[in-house]
Amino acid sequence: MATHAPEKVTLPDELLSFVEEWRDKPGNLIMVLHKMQQIYGYIPRAEALELARVMDVPLAKIYGVITFYHYFKLKKPGKNKIQVCMGTACYLKGGQDLIDEIENLIGIGVNQTTEDDVFSMESVRCVGCCGLAPVVMVNDEVYGKLKKGDLPEILAKHRGES
Repeated sequence: MATHAPEKVTLPDELLSFVEEWRDKPGNLIMVLHKMQQIYGYIPRAEALELARVMDVPLAKIYGVITFYHYFKLKKPGKNKIQVCMGTACYLKGGQDLIDEIENLIGIGVNQTTEDDVFSMESVRCVGCCGLAPVVMVNDEVYGKLKKGDLPEILAKHRGES
């Protein structure tokens, strides 16, 4: 069985200069990982391996941080990121019903991406819009006081934008 060498990547200059800026500061790894996710939308494996080399830290340490904090993603999200709030107010006013309906409409569950990469969905703790419960965010757009019947139009709008 043939083994393949890891894919060799070059990190973007924007990230490399950020690494240099943070190299000797406390908390540098988490800040660099935030920047990496901002650039890629997630933490790609080949880039994480190169980051470990550049920062001279074990890859296990990078993955320890990535897997500890729910903010970091290991899989590329869809073009449209659906976040269903499951904070107390949203949960009590039907957040789970919204998740179930989105699953019905686009065929993916929480922490999944559609096959065409148009949508990914996640359940989040609170988006700070409790007075609008239940709330769904698509990318940076907030939709509040939702009912299941509101979702097809919202999804169609974002499907058309991708």
